[in-house]
Amino acid sequence: MKKSLLFAFLVGSMLLAACAPATPAAEAPAAEAPAAEAPAAEAPAAEAPAAEMPAGEPEVCAADLGCAVIKAGETIKIGYAGPMTGDYSQFGIDMSHAMELAVADAGQFEGFSFELVAEDDLASAEGAAAVANKLITDPTFVAMAGHAFSGATAAAMVIYDAAGIPMLSPSATNPDLTKAGTSVFNRNAFTDAQQAAGAGAYLYDTLGKRTLALLHDGTDYGQGLANGVREVFEAKGGTVVSFDAITPGESDYSAPLAAISSFAPDAIYYGGYNAEAAVMVNQLKVAGLEGVTFFSGDGIYGKDFLTKAGVNGEGVYCATLNPATSPAIEAFNAAYKAAYGEEAGVLSAYTWNSYDAASALIATVKSVAILQDGTLYVPRAELVAAVRGITGYEGIAGVITCQADGECNASGPVFYVVKDGVWVPAE
Repeated sequence: MKKSLLFAFLVGSMLLAACAPATPAAEAPAAEAPAAEAPAAEAPAAEAPAAEMPAGEPEVCAADLGCAVIKAGETIKIGYAGPMTGDYSQFGIDMSHAMELAVADAGQFEGFSFELVAEDDLASAEGAAAVANKLITDPTFVAMAGHAFSGATAAAMVIYDAAGIPMLSPSATNPDLTKAGTSVFNRNAFTDAQQAAGAGAYLYDTLGKRTLALLHDGTDYGQGLANGVREVFEAKGGTVVSFDAITPGESDYSAPLAAISSFAPDAIYYGGYNAEAAVMVNQLKVAGLEGVTFFSGDGIYGKDFLTKAGVNGEGVYCATLNPATSPAIEAFNAAYKAAYGEEAGVLSAYTWNSYDAASALIATVKSVAILQDGTLYVPRAELVAAVRGITGYEGIAGVITCQADGECNASGPVFYVVKDGVWVPAE
C-alpha cells in the first residue's frame, strides 16, 4: 500500500538522520536507547534475498522442529494475542493496530507478504492456551508478537516452546517469564521488577510518602508489582500499613478501601489494571481517602482510565514506557492517527513497543528464510535461535538486543500523572 511504503521510507530516513543521542532525563519517557551509544542496527539481513536451494525440501527441515512451509499464494503469518474484547480490550486493539502498521511496512519478501493474525485470548490462561494450540496447527505461522498479559503468556509459552515458535512480547513483564527456561520467550519491555523498584523509590524519594497501603488484583502481574513496591518502599524506611487482594471485575471496592482508611496512609499503590483502578479512585472520597495519593503501574495507563475516572483521576500516578519523541516516533504517530483516527499511545503505553516487536520478528524471519522451487521455508529451530540472538535492532522505541535469557530491553519505567484530564510526565 502506498501509505505504508511511504511510512516505511520516512521511518527509515528519519532513523538514519537521528545520529545524536536522546538527552537522558529522569522524568523523560523510557526506551530512549541513545543512538550514539547503541550498537549499529543489524536488522538481520532483513532485505537480503532468501537462499535458493535445489529442488526438494531443504535438509534443515528434517530437524526435530522442521520448517514453516509457505506455498505460492500463501502469507507468512505473524501472530498476536491479547484481550480484544472486554474491560482490557484497549490494550489488544492498540497493540494489534501498531503491529498491523509494522506488517504493512514490511512489504513483500521474495513475492510473499506478511500477515498479522490477531487473536483474542481474553487476557486469561485458558484463552491463551486455546489460541496457542490453534495457531501452531497452521504451517504458515512462524512467530508470536505477544502474548500481551503475563498470566496468558505463561500458559501459552510452553505450547510455543514445544512447537518451536519464537515469541517477542512488547508487554508481558512478569520477571518469572524469562526464568522459566524456555528457548522461545523474549520481550522488549521492561520487567515488573524494574517497574516496582522505580515506583517504590519514586513514592519514597520523590513524593516523600512514608506510609503506604498496597492493593493488588491477585494476578501474576498485579501481585508481583505490589510485592516489589513493598520490598523497595520498606527497604528505604517506609511503612506498609496493609497488603490486600481485591477481586477483579467488581463494581464496588468500598469495603477494602474503607479498611485502608483506618490506617490513614500517605498513599495507595495498586497492582492491576485500569478497570478496577477507575472504580477505586471514584470511591476514594466516600471511603474517607480523599487527598490520598493513588499510584499504579503501566496497566492503568491509557484513555480508558481517564474516561472512567473522570475528574476523580486528577493527580493519579502511574508507570509507563512511552518513548522519547524523535523524528521516527513522530512519523509513526502520524501514520497511526491517519490509519485509526486515534493518537498513538492513548489506548495503551505499548503502541511503539508493539510496532518494534512485530518489525523485529519480521526482519529475523527474512534472515533465515529459504526460497526453494517457489516455496518459502522457515527453519523453526534456526528462527528460535535467531530471535534470541537479535542484536542492535534499531526500533522506533529503542534498540533491541536480547540477552541469553530473552530480556531484550534494559530501559526502565518513567512516571506519568493525570493533569487536566490527560496523562503528562510527572515532575
